[in-house]
Amino acid sequence: MAANSPVFRAAQIAFGAAVVFFLVAPIIAILPLAFNSSVFLNYPMESVSSRWFVELQTSETWRRSILNSLIIGTGATALATVIGTLAALGLREARLPFANLLRVVFLLPMVVPAVVLGVGMQILYTRLGLASTYLGVIVAHAVLCVPFVIVSVSASLGGIDGSIERAASSLGASPATVFRRITLPLALPGVVSGAVFAFATSLDEVVITLFVAGPNQRTLARQMFASIRENVSPTIAAAAFLLIIGTLCLAGLAGLLRWRQSRLAKAAPDA
Repeated sequence: MAANSPVFRAAQIAFGAAVVFFLVAPIIAILPLAFNSSVFLNYPMESVSSRWFVELQTSETWRRSILNSLIIGTGATALATVIGTLAALGLREARLPFANLLRVVFLLPMVVPAVVLGVGMQILYTRLGLASTYLGVIVAHAVLCVPFVIVSVSASLGGIDGSIERAASSLGASPATVFRRITLPLALPGVVSGAVFAFATSLDEVVITLFVAGPNQRTLARQMFASIRENVSPTIAAAAFLLIIGTLCLAGLAGLLRWRQSRLAKAAPDA
């Protein structure tokens, strides 16, 4: 079969559509149940209702978990973005010894089982007095988020023409000025994308939260996990709906920034 034949092209499209359906089918299945008036998570839906979103707003437990997720997610994202960006800048230096080894160390939280990390953090936090505190949960989530920021920022830094930075330095710009006026603006889409991934990772984290958080730091994901164990309610579908919509909005913002940055980069040579 020729690679450019209509049959081969149709097979490619069918395979791609099947893969996309496999990836999004669970999301498509759960989202409509957020508007189900029934107390059961099943199809067919009896009628459309917003009662489970009202339950999210009126329940003190759910409201507190949403607020905790926003507080912890924002703190972890800020901390991971700063550390991940500085780490990516440092790993970019050609003179840095053991750069590959250091990169592996920074990326380890992506491959180490969350249970192992959770047990280790629980032992460490008990000695440091950080157990069951907001700061402890924020630091724990930041540890998981830093690798995503490093990967995203490193990709952006890899696309920067080093001759631009060298030209600015040769004209007398200090390293801080080169970073502030050239490197950071060019790498900003990667930084924003890394921050979005970090926030989404923090929102979704359950296992480590179970080890290091106390009752006052219960996040939305942990509350959903606890609710599933105690009582399967459509409120979980409503919470999942909000999480997915929020994540899609953040991803859309990151995509918009990347698109705008790409347009500015293309327009610069013509100016």
